[in-house]
Order: sequence, then C-alpha cells, then structure tokens
Amino acid sequence: MQLSESTWTDVENADTDLALLPVGSTEQHGPHAPLGTDTVIASAVAETADEHYDGDLVVGPTIPVGVAEEHRHFNGTLWVTEETFRRYVRETIESLIHHGFNRVVVVNGHGGNVDALRECCAAISRHNAAYVVPFTWFEAVSGRMGHGGTLETSLISHLQSELIHDDRLQEATENGTDHWGEWQSGTNLAYDSAEFTENGVVGDPSRGDGTLGAELLDEAADALVELIETVSVRGLTQPERW
Repeated sequence: MQLSESTWTDVENADTDLALLPVGSTEQHGPHAPLGTDTVIASAVAETADEHYDGDLVVGPTIPVGVAEEHRHFNGTLWVTEETFRRYVRETIESLIHHGFNRVVVVNGHGGNVDALRECCAAISRHNAAYVVPFTWFEAVSGRMGHGGTLETSLISHLQSELIHDDRLQEATENGTDHWGEWQSGTNLAYDSAEFTENGVVGDPSRGDGTLGAELLDEAADALVELIETVSVRGLTQPERW
C-alpha cells in the first residue's frame, strides 16, 4: 500500500504493523545522471519489495533530501545537517508508530545517510515499543558501488532511461575516478567529492546497462523482502540487563 495514494480510511483498515520509509538524496551524479538518482532508486527498491512481499505493508513517501554536503561543489546538490536529517526521519517514523506501524524498515539510497540512519533507528528502537532498522540497497547487491558509476547508471537506465545522457557517458568515465576518497594510513583525507573527482563520478558509467539494472533491482528487492520477513517477527522490547 502506497501511503500517499491511500485514504485515511484505507490506512485505518490496513491489517499490518509493517512500514517501509524510502530515503534518498538530491545531489550530483556526474554529467550523465540525474540529481534525483538516489531518490528514484530508493523508491523503486521499496515499491518492488512491496510487490514481492507475501503480505501487507505500507510504503511511505520518499524523503528526497539527505546528508550530502560532500557534493556541495556541484550545482543543484541539496543537503541538510545530520542533526536536521535525524530529527526529520525520527519524527516521520514516530508518526508511523503513532498509527500502529511499529515495525519500520528505512530503505536508503545514499551513502551519506548511513551513519545518521543507524543512530536514528537505534534511538527509536531503544526508547519505543517499536523496531526500526535501516537498509541500504547497494550494501545488499553484487558489484562494486561507486558514485554515478556502473550500478547507479544501470538502475536509472532500467527505471527511467530518458534521464541518462548517453552522449555524456564516455566523458563522464574519462573525467571521473575509480575510487572514493583520498586515503592515507587508513584515513580518508578528503571531506568533499570535488577533492578527488573532477566531474563527480566514481566508477565506470559507460558500463551501465538497463538489463543489469533490472537484475540489481530484483536482487535488492529480494534482499529487502528477506529483511522485512525477519523484522515482522522481531521482538519489540529491549532485553533486560543482566
């Protein structure tokens, strides 16, 4: 059930305590892919998992702006602080809990959101009669994740191919880089992506393929379904201290 497409009476009559909350970002993904890449993918993974799941659940609206200041040098990138992001996500989830959806999986599409989501979900689970856990799609699929690279370009090519500028793929690859960050002694010296990639790309978008994107979507959605099944039987109270 898509929350934004349902009436309040539909939601009142929903026979489930499970909800998905997609979270993305609006940020640069090189000269060839849209700023909304992470949002489009997070939404699609959540919707596909809803279709694959043998049961009822609610899919909330996708949060489109996240922790993305690392891409601030590239025009169009939007961001909020981790504090603002955690608070917004937490209060949105608490709204779901208020209506009885006390098992929530946050479906994340952006690497910059990972740490903040882990902390936010832990705090909610520790202090409420609820269980909330983050799921980041690219941590659950095969292949090396970059930024605007093969995986993300493939998924957008499958989901909304008209948003990929095919005539820019070669240039995007040549002026990008093959690794994230600037590393020394196990420490990433770079805070912003412009420090190590000229055009914002990490990886090889020229290898992006819609067929691969379809496979990645199914792989991510099936992994999410397995997580949903586990969350559906998870205890909602914290264990007693011993």
